[in-house]
Amino acid sequence: MTIRNRISLQFTLIVASILILFSVLVYITSAEYRQEEYYERLTRKARTTVRFLVEVKEIDRNLLKIIDRNTLSALINEKVLVFNDRNQLIYASVDDKIINYQPSLLDQVREQHTVETSDGDNELVGLLYNEQGKSLVVLASAYDEFGRSKLSNLRDTLIWGLLGGIGLTVALGFFFAGKSLQPIASINQQIQTITARNMKQRLDEGQQQDEIDQLAINFNNVLGRLEQAFEQQRMFVSHASHELRTPLTALKSEIQLGLRRRLSGEEYEGVLKTLMADTERLISLSNSLLWLARTLESLQQVKLEVLRIDEVVFDAQAELQSAHPAYQVQVEYVNLPENDTDTLVRGNNDLLRRVVLNLLDNACKYSADHQAWVLIATDPQYCSLSVRDDGIGMTPEEVTRIFEPFYRTGSAQGYDGFGVGLSICQRIIDLHQGTITVVSEPGQGSTFIVRLPHSTI
Repeated sequence: MTIRNRISLQFTLIVASILILFSVLVYITSAEYRQEEYYERLTRKARTTVRFLVEVKEIDRNLLKIIDRNTLSALINEKVLVFNDRNQLIYASVDDKIINYQPSLLDQVREQHTVETSDGDNELVGLLYNEQGKSLVVLASAYDEFGRSKLSNLRDTLIWGLLGGIGLTVALGFFFAGKSLQPIASINQQIQTITARNMKQRLDEGQQQDEIDQLAINFNNVLGRLEQAFEQQRMFVSHASHELRTPLTALKSEIQLGLRRRLSGEEYEGVLKTLMADTERLISLSNSLLWLARTLESLQQVKLEVLRIDEVVFDAQAELQSAHPAYQVQVEYVNLPENDTDTLVRGNNDLLRRVVLNLLDNACKYSADHQAWVLIATDPQYCSLSVRDDGIGMTPEEVTRIFEPFYRTGSAQGYDGFGVGLSICQRIIDLHQGTITVVSEPGQGSTFIVRLPHSTI
């Protein structure tokens, strides 16, 4: 079932239930009001008759019958009976009609003083009359033709109104459901035209006021992120191909040189050393590309644990100085932690060590004295690492692009590297819900600042 039909059906059921409930309440209320009104008329008739019979001496039973038959307010099938305390009938307004009653009804009237019941289609009222030492029971019965006719007309009107209202609800519900869902149908048509080749196309966001407009806005945001992911993938493939082509071309050239003519042992040794250097470059580049690809994975696939950020720094320092003994790293605390939990963060030890190691390696590599300083600071929300160097620095324009994959500043072209390390660092920090920023000036060095939220143990 389509959403349009489902909405129409649900709307029809709701409105139909309300109309049915309303119609039933109106009919029941009208029926009760008719009955109460008619019982009141019978009660007045019974009281009037018995008073004429008992209190007015000038009116005898025969005259009272004539009055009852000729009164303007006579009721249809009207019958009034009066019984004495021995259940003997002392008066009947009409002789040719029978009113059914049980002796128990007379006892019930004497006990309750007033009884309202029915005699077939007729309404019946029983009254106890005590006056001038007499205890009489009066039964009045009649058929409410006019009231029942009005009630029948009301029932027919409610039924036809109910059927018409339900039919109109179905039609209007189907129409307005279609109108309300028209923007969604339009969105579906627009979505069908979006492919990997036209990711720049966006949905119509309307006036950005209702939920459907918000859906289009959110979908456009998703398209923007997908377009960015496609662009990053395209750039990754393009840059990776370019970076891999350079050492592969060098390898091919060295091999061709070795095959073109016979070389001496020393020349072959030189060729092999060159091949080894290019091979090492390929391995390093492949490892960097592998790390960059891994950082595209979800954080849910990364094992997280509670760890001390200063221990991560000391491990990275030891690993760096083991690989490069000439590098010097100074670690200091901006403010001493008051307890052991101040430097705790939740993260992956290998990934965070990779970040610190990359920042330390860059700081030492781009500094003339191969020296870097690390400052560890804590506050109520974050642990902060500042890695500072006195190296070549960067221009403001270069700072804005330094975290792009394969981007290298003009002053860094003479140094080893592929331009993927800082991009890897940013992705890892993003996975840990932290931030990484840089402050730099040309010739004055750079300071990279990493902020990670405290672990909530």
